Amino acid sequence: MIGTVQQYPDAQAARRAIAALLAQINAVASHNGACETTVEQICEHFEQKELRSGDCFRSFATVKTYRGYIRKWLKPRWGCFYLDQIKAVDVEAWLRRLPIARSSRAKIRNILSILFNHACRYELFDRNPIRFVRQGAKRRNAPDVLTAAEIKALVDHLPLRERTLVLLAASTGPEAERIVRAQVA
Repeated sequence: MIGTVQQYPDAQAARRAIAALLAQINAVASHNGACETTVEQICEHFEQKELRSGDCFRSFATVKTYRGYIRKWLKPRWGCFYLDQIKAVDVEAWLRRLPIARSSRAKIRNILSILFNHACRYELFDRNPIRFVRQGAKRRNAPDVLTAAEIKALVDHLPLRERTLVLLAASTGPEAERIVRAQVA
């Protein structure tokens, strides 16, 4: 049994889950020593073993986040690659080209590392090349925080709805302020 109809609503989803199981069963390397497991198969295996519903090891939000990053970033770029084809310098270069925040790139790197650790734990692969990928999560610039006088000057010229948003943002911190600035603009 691979799962329920709720977990695998169509034949394609069930086939992907079966492929992940087959990868585990057939973990013995081929006669030429090459790895026969793809990143997509490891993703499916990881989702089946580690992200299944009812597993209280990870929170709902973490599971949703992992699935989202795997679906949006990892499978499209690396899914068809065999594990032994993944090189740290290639992953690092790819991450640097992504048009997203450093913290998001760091999360993608960490999830890819988790996938390789999962493959090692299930003896589907023998190393984690992602441990050599350098990717920081630090902000590039410090947030711009408004003074009380700047906030007053701003709210004096706003309609009630926008004034309420700005005051809420100003009282809850710089990150909320940035969000409200984008909404008002």
